[in-house]
Amino acid sequence: MSKYLNDVLNFVKEKYNNEPEYVQAVTEVLLSLEPVISKNEEYYRKNALLERLVEPERIISFRVPWVNDKGEIVVNRGYRVQFNGTLGPYKGGLRFHPTVNQSIMKFLAFEQVFKNALTCLPIGGGKGGSDFDPKGKSDMEIMKFCQSFMNELQKHIGADVDVPAGDIGVGAREIGYLFGQYRKIRNMYEAGVLTGKALEYGGSLVRKEATGYGLMYFMREMLNANGIDIKGKRIIISGSGNVAIYACEKALQMGANVVAMSDSSGCVYDENGIKLDLVKEIKEVRRGRIKEYLNSVPSAKYIENSSNIPAIYNIKADIVLPCATQNDINLESAKILLQNGVIAVGEGANMPCTYEAATYLIENKVLLAPGKAANAGGVATSALEMSQNSMRYFWSFEEVDNKLEKIMINIFKLCKDAAKEYNCGINYLAGANIASFNKVADAMIEQGVI
Repeated sequence: MSKYLNDVLNFVKEKYNNEPEYVQAVTEVLLSLEPVISKNEEYYRKNALLERLVEPERIISFRVPWVNDKGEIVVNRGYRVQFNGTLGPYKGGLRFHPTVNQSIMKFLAFEQVFKNALTCLPIGGGKGGSDFDPKGKSDMEIMKFCQSFMNELQKHIGADVDVPAGDIGVGAREIGYLFGQYRKIRNMYEAGVLTGKALEYGGSLVRKEATGYGLMYFMREMLNANGIDIKGKRIIISGSGNVAIYACEKALQMGANVVAMSDSSGCVYDENGIKLDLVKEIKEVRRGRIKEYLNSVPSAKYIENSSNIPAIYNIKADIVLPCATQNDINLESAKILLQNGVIAVGEGANMPCTYEAATYLIENKVLLAPGKAANAGGVATSALEMSQNSMRYFWSFEEVDNKLEKIMINIFKLCKDAAKEYNCGINYLAGANIASFNKVADAMIEQGVI
């Protein structure tokens, strides 16, 4: 390993040893940049490029007080990490989940920088959220929380500054409450300040479907490049949220056979193929648990999670799409997937494979579609929403979908070409990191030491 790269990596590990997710994300990226850094080590060292790259431009942390339905005052912690604005306004989602902390926010924002660069659209990288848990909360409680959260967040965002969107726990409902409070405080209609909005007030068609659809466009390109047809392939999808649902929808349109989906409690296995309309009803309308699938399809099986390996990964499949959360697939899970004959893994979530799992899969010739590339369709369509807001214009579903497909085709090409140039073979994770790093690094150097 290059001494410069090793020095920076050791510095990050020592300084942020209490932020494991962030250290994991930085380690994965920096190790894959070895062939780039070693070619021109002194140039990057002289510009302190890596030191600047791994340090966020700004971290905003704040309290979020609100009153629940019982009249009790509750206090949560809010975050916004504006990691790198070299390529454009900070862009990245808001996550409302009890696991949210500074380490997770930094890892997500760091990944977002590279993901956004791959889209080739003018957006920088950021991320935010809160340890607030929307599950089990009434609409009134969620509205009160969102309004309190925006009271502080509004000081730090804007259409040309920082444009948040949704993520885990933040859907159209939450975006609506956040936008309404922003509009009231600012006394202006700045549609481009948030993306993922409802169509009635400036949202974009395909935004809901974008991450899942984009994942499958990337998977199709990756499989085709390796002489594999997705039609007829047996797929399991970890998760049953937005990304999982629309990855399933596009996979079915492509002729694949999705046989299992999951949530945090367990998975449903339907040998005859998952009935997507039923999953949508359970998750998008009822906000229920995946186990309810059996109430309508008693022939399906429900397998409860009982170990550190989610039950779904024991089901045989050709293709696995982890669309739930980070570190969902560990080394032990990866070994089971290989034993079960998996040929490709597509990361619909952010960093769903641990570094050890991703390395194991790649070394064993499993095609791995890295999250920062494969799930970039969501942020790409958010950027398209920003464009429509700026133009006061509205594109049709087909227009947006066509633009999304072209973006994802180009992202795969960038990953493939970078992997080929630096002799990384089918390591598209390295290709994604290298291609995005080169774009961000060049822009940072051109803009000077800021």
